[in-house]
Parts: sequence; structure tokens; C-alpha cells
Amino acid sequence: MNRLSLLSVSALAALATLGLGRPAHAENVELRIATLAPSGSPWMEVLDKANAEIKEKTSGRVTLKYFEGGQQGDEKDFVRKIKLGQLDGAAVTSIGLAMIDESIRVLELPMMFESPEEVDYVADKMWPHFQEKFAKKGFKLQDRGEVGWIYFLSKSKVESLKDLKGQKLWMWGDDQLVGAMFKKLSLNGVPLGVPEVDAALTSSKLDACYGSPVAAVALQWYSKVKYMTSMPMSFAIGATVVSLDSLKKVSAEDQKTVEEVSKANAKKLRKTIRKANEDAKATMTRKGITVVQTPVAMVDEFTKQAHDAWTDLTGKIYSKDELDMVIKYRDEYRAKHKK
Repeated sequence: MNRLSLLSVSALAALATLGLGRPAHAENVELRIATLAPSGSPWMEVLDKANAEIKEKTSGRVTLKYFEGGQQGDEKDFVRKIKLGQLDGAAVTSIGLAMIDESIRVLELPMMFESPEEVDYVADKMWPHFQEKFAKKGFKLQDRGEVGWIYFLSKSKVESLKDLKGQKLWMWGDDQLVGAMFKKLSLNGVPLGVPEVDAALTSSKLDACYGSPVAAVALQWYSKVKYMTSMPMSFAIGATVVSLDSLKKVSAEDQKTVEEVSKANAKKLRKTIRKANEDAKATMTRKGITVVQTPVAMVDEFTKQAHDAWTDLTGKIYSKDELDMVIKYRDEYRAKHKK
């Protein structure tokens, strides 16, 4: 080989090193994914099955390593570690999603929806909008997961806003939306991360918290309280996000496989979590939790304050156009499904 050829080979090698030549994909890629979901929970059962399917369909070229149950901290830690390259992705609630793009919280406004089907309709219409926003920030937003209806859980009975104001009530420290709602209602929010709630309920640093029934059972919060409101505050969603830089290690063909499996399993997950929430409610009542019928006056006051909060948060968390879209699609669904 002459000197010119050697230089050409060197130049090509340099270009490849800089990522300017044809991308080389590792034979086997392990994507490190963090989640707060505990081992054995309905979320992990679905995610583990999806992982096995991805491994099989890519002949082992792609596997997912899950760090479950908050091993990597809270969701703010997950997003920070993804940006530092210490994790490749995370299966998170909307709190984690909001740390990438907060506007997605418009899908979780309190007292916005009356049924999971309304949520499905609106979120499906708006998901491509959010996927595009996340991509611009370096993240692949996979299909929507689910947490479910969010209720107040307390050690003493809550039958009015006055009762709720008397509670030391957990507030997820990074949640601007709930923070704004608590401020409007003059609630005594105690900001803590999810991994801290169980101990805080045990030590009476907290008197009350909020969550979906399946989360309350999976995280064992229900064993520290006695009551649950019949009024859901909002409907909580989630999703898996993966760094676009991390996905560059995966071939286009395998990325397509991962996306197809993830999409199918997100649909399974929503169905699984809806049933799990009903089962968890039954478990909680069987174990002694009393569901307190929320008085109409409390529901009305909460709804009024929630509607005011929608307006207050416009331009701070989401745009007016995004709020208008949610209301438009929700009303569109209701018009199509009038009883």
C-alpha cells in the first residue's frame, strides 16, 4: 500500500472516530433504565416481559437493564444522570417527564377528565406534539404509560377542605402543578421525594399523601394510613424516555424493533394498570382502609380552584394553545360519546 492510500485509510478512520463516517453499532447494547417502580409491581411485570421480547427479537443485540425501586434516586436524579450519560433512559411519571419538558403536565390538570377513555382520546391526539418537543431536547419519548386516578390518603378522615388543610400533606418536591394547586387551596404541603414518603408516614412527619391505589399498595403507603377520598384529584400518566445519543448505539433495524415492542407493551401496561388499580382498591378496603365519600361541597370547591389554576399556570408550565387543545379534544370526545 502506497503512502497516499495509507493517508486515505487514516483519514477515513479519523472521520469514523468523529462520527462523520458510517456509524458503527455495537454488537450487543445494554440500555440502562431507572424507575421508581418496585420489583414485582404490575409496572415491572410488563416492563420485564417487554425486555425479554426485545432481547429475543434482536437476538440479544439489545437488552434493557432496569434499576428498580428508586435504586438510582428520585426521578430528578434519573433525568440528571441521563444527561450526564450515567443512565440511558428512565421509566417515569409525568414528574420526570416534566424535567425534560414541563408542558406535558397539561395532560394531568386536576379535575380535567371524567374517565380514562377521555384521557386516552386527548393524550393520543397530543402525543406526537410532545414527542416532537422531547426529540428537540435529545430524548425519545416512547408510548404513554399509566399511573391512574390520584386520591388523597390520610391517617384521619377527610370530609372537607378544612380537614385537608389540617393535614401535613406530602407534596412531591419537584411538582410545580401540585404545588400551585396546594397554594390555591392553602394546603400544608411537605416537599419530599417518593423514596422518602414511607418513612415520613411512619414517623408522622406526614399525616397524608396522594397516589393511585396500585402505587399506594406497591410502595406500602396504604399500610400507614386509614382513609382514602372517593374524589380523584387527577389522572396521572407516565412514559419511558431514552436519550437519543444512547439510541445511536442501536442499529436502525433494532431501533424499529424496540419501538414496536415498546408501543405494544405500553398499550398492555395501560390495560394492566387499570385492572391493578381496581384490584388494589379491593386490597386496601379488605385491609381496613375506609373510602370516605367526598362531600359535594368539597368537590365543587376543589373543581373551582382547579379551573382557576388551569388559567394561572398558562404561560408558566404550558402554553394557551396547549391548554386549548386539551379542552378541545376532551369536549370533542364528550360530544361523540353523549349518553
